[in-house]
Amino acid sequence: MASSTTEATSHAADAAASAPGMPQLDFSNWGNQIFWLLIALIAIYLVLSRIALPRIAAVLAERQGTITNDIAAAEELKAKAAAAEEAYNKALADARAEAQAIVAAAKAEIQSDLDAATAKADAEIAAKAAESEKAIAEIRASALESVKAVATETAGEIVAALGGKADDKAVAAAVGTRMKG
Repeated sequence: MASSTTEATSHAADAAASAPGMPQLDFSNWGNQIFWLLIALIAIYLVLSRIALPRIAAVLAERQGTITNDIAAAEELKAKAAAAEEAYNKALADARAEAQAIVAAAKAEIQSDLDAATAKADAEIAAKAAESEKAIAEIRASALESVKAVATETAGEIVAALGGKADDKAVAAAVGTRMKG
């Protein structure tokens, strides 16, 4: 067994000595390798320049166009939104001004109605007060007449009760004088 191991080791050493190593590092094959390398690079260049890169450029251009269009649309929408907001604020200010005008007109109308109603009420109160004063004056006059009649009658009866004879004209004159002051 020991001899077979030694033989295997010697065969490996012989093979290593006779083989040039990796074929890529063998200088005798470099001409072929450089030729095929150039052919592969030219093929890759042609595939990339004629097929892949134009497609990539078209996709990038399309994306850039889409982005540019989207940005332009966004700017346009932003401008429309600003204009709509301005129109909304103007409409809101106009509505507020119109509401203020309506409120002022309503207040003025209510005030004029109130003034008219107050004037009418004042006129009615003045008329009723005049009627009341007239009624009070009539009541006062009739009360004075009643008091005068009662006083005249009472004075006549008092004079008769005291034993005198009452003259109606003299009693009326005395009561009238006394009532005047």
